[in-house]
Amino acid sequence: MFSETIELRGHIIDSLILPKVLDQILTHGANFKIGEITIGQKRADQSFARIEVSAETNDALDELILRLRQHGAEVAERADAQLALAPTDGVFPPEFYVMTNQQTFVRIDGKEIEVRPTMMDTAIAVDRKGRAARAVKFFDVHKGDEIVIGHQGVRVVPVQRVTSRTDIFQFINTIIDSDEPKSAIIRELAEELRRARKGKGKIAVVAGPAIVRTGAGQHLVRLIEADYVDRLFAGNPFAGYDVERALFGTSLGISVDAAFARGGRENVMRAVNTIRQAGSVAAAVEKNLVTSGIMHACVRNNVDVVLTGSIRDEGSLPGATTDAIEGQKLLREKLIRHSLAVVSMLAPTVKIVCVDIDASAVERVVEQQPLQSIGMVTDVEPFLRELADCLSESKLSQ
Repeated sequence: MFSETIELRGHIIDSLILPKVLDQILTHGANFKIGEITIGQKRADQSFARIEVSAETNDALDELILRLRQHGAEVAERADAQLALAPTDGVFPPEFYVMTNQQTFVRIDGKEIEVRPTMMDTAIAVDRKGRAARAVKFFDVHKGDEIVIGHQGVRVVPVQRVTSRTDIFQFINTIIDSDEPKSAIIRELAEELRRARKGKGKIAVVAGPAIVRTGAGQHLVRLIEADYVDRLFAGNPFAGYDVERALFGTSLGISVDAAFARGGRENVMRAVNTIRQAGSVAAAVEKNLVTSGIMHACVRNNVDVVLTGSIRDEGSLPGATTDAIEGQKLLREKLIRHSLAVVSMLAPTVKIVCVDIDASAVERVVEQQPLQSIGMVTDVEPFLRELADCLSESKLSQ
């Protein structure tokens, strides 16, 4: 048997870190022996565990330790990270370390460096002279860049539960199904938005076409006008359908009362053409060609809008990024630190609310940020309506 000693620190009990680590060990057919464990006596106290992990082969142990590191496990015997040169532009060296979206540190010359930004599905490039480490995608890496390989010298710090107060984002069950009451959660979310605005935090909305097509756009407009949206991320069709509704009263040829309207599916093409002729959505708003809708509200309230295109678009609006790689770079820049793509770029401290009628889509988002996400399986129109109502009521009571 091959063995390695790991250590866990922090709120490893109430954040379910210890159970997850032990489950990983057993799931992979390995064994463990808890050599030392200290459990915090009060809510704010941290805990500590030292565990000897053993497996049948060295390769199996190495693979397991890599998985345990994703949950915050540290190898007791600390060593520097191993580095290898990128063989050519756009190619990582073999055995490169694949990052998660958790806070990550690498040990270089005996000192730890935090990797910035934190991003899933990336490698780690190290600048020894600048004492810096950064997450890099394939298109970011250049020949000769020093890339971390293996998992030695890498430390991951998982998000842990808040101990100072109750946080709805950290409930054990953070997915509210379609048959569960949602009003209490929506009221709590409204309070979170108020706290974010008072604390000078940024609020981003990742919007799909369903917001326009279900008639929920009017409620998003209310949030924008109340200053609860700083950035809007959406696909090109979202903006196209919104402008179509503003110009023709339809979305993909269907009016608000679900009746097919004159012009039908041609309307979205005519809407896009109007914007292209004006030069931009902002120009169309200034010329009073577009006088309502979400895009109109964004222009009037200085909301930063990022639009990306796809091969299915009826027509690209001016300002929409049609190059997939450039679109990804732009999203990363604006986020700094549509839904799943954005979630994979977010730091683990960013709070996420995912609303979708598709339960599987909600589950995929929440599982990536389990301690910072709330998922609601519901139609977006009643959700946005009630959220906007809650925020309007609080404003009237102030």
